[in-house]
Amino acid sequence: MKNLINLSIMILTILLLLILILNMISKKTFYDREKSSPFECGFDPKNMARMPFSLQFFLIALIFVIFDIELTLLLPTISITMISDITNMTFTLNIFIIILGIGLFHEQNQGSLNWMK
Repeated sequence: MKNLINLSIMILTILLLLILILNMISKKTFYDREKSSPFECGFDPKNMARMPFSLQFFLIALIFVIFDIELTLLLPTISITMISDITNMTFTLNIFIIILGIGLFHEQNQGSLNWMK
């Protein structure tokens, strides 16, 4: 049993060293400006730091966060329906979906959902 453990550790060490050596000699070690620079939120960190922020991007991100939270609130209701009163649950879910619909209607009227202007 001890020999089997030693053998597996030796095989794993050899595989690890082989992967490290292949990584060092691969063609992907050549640096490219676009591939080696971080990219986040559509900003290039090598450019001027005081670029104007896109309000459209902010509104789309905010809408995504709101509807993401909405999904996390709606998914547990499937398991709650087993132990809760169905009329009370239906009333609560209808109010929740109506509030979300009003918010979506408001965002549409404000023009936040228009991708093309």
